[in-house]
Amino acid sequence: MSTVLPILIKKELTQFRRNKALPRLLVMLPIMLVLIMPLVTQMDVKNISVVWLDQDRSSLSMRMKSHLANSDYFMMQPFAGDYEMALHQLDMGNTDLIVSVPPHFERDLQGGHANSILLVANAVNATKGAQGLQYATQTIASAIIELAQERGLETDTVSLITIENRYNPTGNYRYYMLPALMIILLLLTCCFLPLLNIMTEKEHGTIEQINVTPVGRLEFMLAKLIPYWIIALVLLGFAMLLAWAVYGLVPDGRAGVIFLAAFLFSLCMSGFAVTLANISDTMQQAIFVMFFFVMMFMLMSGLLTPIDSMPRWAQTVTYVFPPRYVINVLRSVYLKGTLLRELWFDITMLAILAVAFNTLATITYKKQN
Repeated sequence: MSTVLPILIKKELTQFRRNKALPRLLVMLPIMLVLIMPLVTQMDVKNISVVWLDQDRSSLSMRMKSHLANSDYFMMQPFAGDYEMALHQLDMGNTDLIVSVPPHFERDLQGGHANSILLVANAVNATKGAQGLQYATQTIASAIIELAQERGLETDTVSLITIENRYNPTGNYRYYMLPALMIILLLLTCCFLPLLNIMTEKEHGTIEQINVTPVGRLEFMLAKLIPYWIIALVLLGFAMLLAWAVYGLVPDGRAGVIFLAAFLFSLCMSGFAVTLANISDTMQQAIFVMFFFVMMFMLMSGLLTPIDSMPRWAQTVTYVFPPRYVINVLRSVYLKGTLLRELWFDITMLAILAVAFNTLATITYKKQN
């Protein structure tokens, strides 16, 4: 194996280099995704998770909470703790918004000198954070205005609400989208390139020549996948450099965690692609099925649409989608500086899926001696 595998890998790289269009396309792909897509992508959000910290416990605070709970946009979380515990929940991604009502707010409001209500949003997803703050500000302001009208008070709701964006202070939506676009780059590279390579060899009959050689299943799979793992990581590094050069976006955490997650994700998706190629009879069939799955991955893994906004059954399905985990790793490391030990679940799931998909790829390769 130690002698045959390098020869097979060299063959794959030679075939890739001789293709006039493919190398150029791969260079253009990250440029288009990183430079163009952040300018045109938009999205809407629902099911904004809210932690309610009520230090006033007055009729007004209960009214404000009721307005939020009855809104179609918010989900009130059961929470018993202080502000630091709430910030920890925000940091872990378990909530999207903290609403903190100061002590004696209603009493001080009637006296004309109330402290402001603090709204703290998780702005990793800048759009969700901004819309959550906007919806919450409007909802709370409406409750305050209702009370003021009932009691004949004059209030300035703008001065009574303080807003804070965490992790993405500028609320720049591009910072949220760029890690997702890097995942799309890996998804396209590790899914379609191995698929097209194997199906081309199937249709040209060269794969049958390999079948009658002593090359084993594992050697064949590694030779098909290793070049694309390398290409995917190189393209990811190129995309990260573009994001830094054009938008000034650099990881707040360790880049090594990003490349570890990207490598495991590349294993997952290339194994999935080879499995699909092994069981497909024609190029047309393989591409059609792959396109179907790639669309599902892009739409249901949090790449473009928040998972929390999906129906419950759809959220359950996404647990078997590798992009769900890698996009969480990239956004957490890029925008929050999350450490590897805090991402153990996502890394573990990527490793499990990588083993599963590549085992399936090896099993479905029908070698005939």
